Amino acid sequence: MKQFPRPVATAGLAAGLALLLAACGPAVPPPAGSGTGSPTATTATATDASAGTSAPATTAAPTPETAAPTKSAAPTTSAAGSGRHDDPARIDVVVNKQRPLEPLDYAPADLRLPDVPLGPGGESAQVRAAVADAVEQLFAAAADDGVPMTLLSGFRSYQTQVSTYQHWVEVNGKAEADRISARPGYSEHQTGLVVDIGDPAGSCNLSACFADTAAGRWVAENAQRFGFIVRYQPGEEDVTGYSPEAWHLRYVGKKTAGSMAAEGTKSLETYFGLPAAPDYR
Repeated sequence: MKQFPRPVATAGLAAGLALLLAACGPAVPPPAGSGTGSPTATTATATDASAGTSAPATTAAPTPETAAPTKSAAPTTSAAGSGRHDDPARIDVVVNKQRPLEPLDYAPADLRLPDVPLGPGGESAQVRAAVADAVEQLFAAAADDGVPMTLLSGFRSYQTQVSTYQHWVEVNGKAEADRISARPGYSEHQTGLVVDIGDPAGSCNLSACFADTAAGRWVAENAQRFGFIVRYQPGEEDVTGYSPEAWHLRYVGKKTAGSMAAEGTKSLETYFGLPAAPDYR
């Protein structure tokens, strides 16, 4: 189901939170977008970063205002190469302001909703199957440590981002829209490898103060044990292109997440030796 964005000033708390959830991957003030679209079919499944899958067939780049998502072709097996970070079927894909998804309307086929507590907007928080398993393990471990969390957001379709981005272009102009919302096809959430988490109290959800909550501190220290990284960290804005987001967890697999933690590496771009992406080309 797709909902169209409306200003937070006219909505209640739950509706305002839903607007934040549909921004690109990163949500930065003012809040952007609403709703979650339905995925289109592919045969991609989550794999470890060392596993090889070929790049799916690409489609002509749709225009954000008019295009609807189409089915992505099934990938065929190939050895991992220099372009493996371009393949949305792999868990080591890197999506940022200079690395759009190929095809732009990619959607994974193996989406499911993790069996964890949901916050406002979480009913649509599907992720790829292997990621859902990891989310459940992460939430269970946090609960065992006395740190409850809620799931706020997961996969967002290309078409959802079309309406979200276009709304903010109309409201604020293109330059400001590019600051607060991803262009269609450039959202990390579209991979199905990302979750936004929250605290049951909700007062700091999708806000900078989430880093200081029990949930924010716990994931900063423990997310790598379950294959996740905090994707947008303080001091990395000129590399990732986005403000810090303590709630935005990206699944990369235990090997990569553990290596990044051990090395103190704070961005996928740096870890994989890819160019920084502070702005769109």
